[in-house]
Amino acid sequence: MVDRVKKIAKTVNEKGGIFTFLRAQFSSQISSLTDYVVSFVLVNAAGMLYGYATLLGNVSGGIVNCIINYKWTFKAQGSKIKYVIIKYLMVWVVNLFLNWKGTILVTELVLDWIPVENLPDFIVNNVFMIPKAIVSLIVGFGWNYNMQRLFVYKDRDYKKYLIKMGLWKENSNDVSPEDINDALQEEDDAQYDNHK
Repeated sequence: MVDRVKKIAKTVNEKGGIFTFLRAQFSSQISSLTDYVVSFVLVNAAGMLYGYATLLGNVSGGIVNCIINYKWTFKAQGSKIKYVIIKYLMVWVVNLFLNWKGTILVTELVLDWIPVENLPDFIVNNVFMIPKAIVSLIVGFGWNYNMQRLFVYKDRDYKKYLIKMGLWKENSNDVSPEDINDALQEEDDAQYDNHK
């Protein structure tokens, strides 16, 4: 039994594809737990407004998520950490905005919909946790996973893309569009092979 559990753990830990997705979901759960605990404590122990508590909870969860994903989920140790951090911040700023404003929007809709006058203060003060969960799931599946998988933790030479889009001038004798396409395809194939 123990050997079977070890084999399953090794498979989830080392394989790509659906196993990368499963690792990403586990990482997301840990970072969400961090986010929720910080948000809950700030609202209930520090008396902070739920919008700001959501913002600070999201920041703490984002830090945890970046570290776990770099070291374990996407196994990106071959990527330079400074580039991963820059790309993560680019994606995470959008995540932060979507979670923060989405939670406020959905919470306000819920508060307009339910009669809060008859509810205990504890429930009214924490009603934001349900909209927060719904919004974070939508943002997590729709934005975070895909951007982290395809952009943040991919070790790419983005200069090739900028050249291809005409946003970067390279010596015309150095690179042809066909060379760029071939190099990008080889890069994708190599990264796919590494995650099998």
